[in-house]
Order: sequence, then C-alpha cells, then structure tokens
Amino acid sequence: MQFEGIYTPVVTPYHDDFSLNEVALKQTIDFLIESGVHGLIIAGTTGEYYAQSMEERLEMMDRGAGLIAGRVPMIIGTGAIRTEDSIIYALAAKKAGADALLIATPPYAYPTAREIALHALAIDKAANLPAMLYNYPGRMSVNMDEETLDRLGRSPNFCAIKESSGDPNRLHMLARDYPQIQLSCGMDDQALEFFAWGARSWVCAGSNFAPKAHIALYQACAVEGDFTKGRAIMSAMLPLMRVLEQGGKFVQCIKYGLTLRGIDAGIVRRPLQPLNKDDKRELEQVIRTMNTTIAAITGEAQ
Repeated sequence: MQFEGIYTPVVTPYHDDFSLNEVALKQTIDFLIESGVHGLIIAGTTGEYYAQSMEERLEMMDRGAGLIAGRVPMIIGTGAIRTEDSIIYALAAKKAGADALLIATPPYAYPTAREIALHALAIDKAANLPAMLYNYPGRMSVNMDEETLDRLGRSPNFCAIKESSGDPNRLHMLARDYPQIQLSCGMDDQALEFFAWGARSWVCAGSNFAPKAHIALYQACAVEGDFTKGRAIMSAMLPLMRVLEQGGKFVQCIKYGLTLRGIDAGIVRRPLQPLNKDDKRELEQVIRTMNTTIAAITGEAQ
C-alpha cells in the first residue's frame, strides 16, 4: 500500500454522557473527505482509544467504516498493552474493511526490540493486512529501533512508519537505511524536515479542523517541491503547533477546533478536562491568524 498525502486520525465525538455522537462523527468524516484529506485513521490516539472499552472501540470501527464507505483509505489502530487484544482489534479491523492497520509499541510494558517485533509479527500473522508502524517513545517509553525494524523485514506488510520520536537522527536513519519503509511524518513541528527527507505522507491530528492548511503544506513540499512556499506555510502553522503541544491539552484543542467549524465534537474522556476560557481564546486567535496567512500564500480560503 502506498501512503500519500494527509491522513487524519479522527476524533471520537461524545455526548455529555460519553456515548458516541454519531451525527457529529458523520459530519466530521464528511467534512474531512470533502476537504480533500487522503485517508482517515480510526482508533488513533486522537480518537481517545486508550480511554475506551473494547466494545466501544469495536463499535467505532464499524461506525467509522460505514460512514467512510470506501471513499478514502481507512486505517484502523490496534494499540493495546496485550498482544492478544491487539490481535482482536486487528481481526475486527479486517472484518470492517480496513485498508491497513496502525501498529504501535505496547505502552507501559517496556518491551525489548525483539518483543516489539514479535508483537507486531503476531498481529500481522493474524490479520495479513498492510501496516503502518507507529513509533512514539514519548508515550510508549521505547523506540522501534534497528533491531525491531530488521526483524519486521520478514513481512512485506510493514510498509510504512509514523515516526513521532522528535529525534532528527531517527528521521535521517529511517530515510537513509530503510528506504523500503515509507516514511510518514508523526511530529507536526518537523513536517517540513520530513518532506525534505522524502516523506510522502503526514499523520496529523490538527487536520481534523484545519485540513486545507495541512494539505497546503503537503502540496507545496511533496507535490510541487516548492520548499520556499512550504517554509512560508510552515511558519504560519508553527504557532498552532506550539499551542497544541502544550502539556495535556492536545485532544481538547483538536475537539474545540472542530467545534469552531460548527461540528460538536463534544467533551474529552477523563482524566482529561475541557479547555478553559483563556485556552479557547488563545486557540481561536492562533487559528484565525494561521488561516488568514495561509490563504494569502495559497490564494485559497482555509
């Protein structure tokens, strides 16, 4: 499978009782597809999978698949501590019609390189679908290092990696030493560098509410090869990325950004708490300034 373009990890909209808001989910998916994103990810971190029961995750897969209806590629996350649970999610994803899986390092368990590889290979053996690996040591405490990647070379299904370490040396290593694994940006404030090193896709939560801005950067860098234009767009996006990355408010900001688009993404799962008035005001201002600046660069309303 070729990963090209902007892949949005879709939020899970909730009612006040934490039940799934299916109307808002449909609005979100339709908005993203109509805006031109290239693929959607169900059960990513931005979808708050970590705070959902197995039943809720399986429901979200089915609802998401029905709403996407094959209009764009659908990737489904299998993240879990136990390999057995990840296999259940992978098999359910296949049944739902997933085009690919997102396979992360099991959190908290602190597995070795060999154990990470065996975990991913077990999921691969069960589901036999293309897979994007997800390296995020900031949350998982371990890297998918060279030993892991070499072991995973046994299966051609491991065709991409979402790299979220924030380490430029990892970016260089992956681009240079593992050209057979497609490089996908998973660190928003390094998107320009990823594209410069040959990445063809970007998994970006901010595209939930600002899809055209993210598409504009991809278009400038990966499609047009115009890094002067890309730097201007990236410069306009950096203040938003700084706001999103301030501790503990990431998903809340993404959901509020969608609310500003007229889609009620609802509350976040505890223990997270909603944004306060100052947080909302700051986010509104940053988004407004970014949209105005990028519109002036691209000539297209954001």
